[in-house]
Amino acid sequence: MLLRLIPIALAAAVLITAPARAQTAPDTTARPSVPTTKILAIGSLTGLRQPDKMKDIMPREVRDTVSLYLAGKIDQWYIKTDQSGVVFILNVATVEEARILLEALPLGEAHLMHFDLTPLGPLSPLRMLIQ
Repeated sequence: MLLRLIPIALAAAVLITAPARAQTAPDTTARPSVPTTKILAIGSLTGLRQPDKMKDIMPREVRDTVSLYLAGKIDQWYIKTDQSGVVFILNVATVEEARILLEALPLGEAHLMHFDLTPLGPLSPLRMLIQ
């Protein structure tokens, strides 16, 4: 029974903390800061695929990416279903650290992969459930 109430409580917490749509004045309510605990990195291949260049780069790309995983920097890794790039969940606390790691990979150095980086943190509305 308790497990069924958790999604309801989460939805209520999000609705309570979300700004009202009909509000005309900007929301000036102070919100607690959310620490960055992970970075979502969505990578996209840039430009036209160059089979000869990719063939030379990919063995190093795979080796270096596995090394980041084994070092604990990559927590999860996926491929986009259209195979146009990858998605990583990184165990780093800043976008800058993520950018440095990803640009040092062979596809990053060759400017063949671009990453959109989004800082992630704990779901802060959960604080309402423990107050």
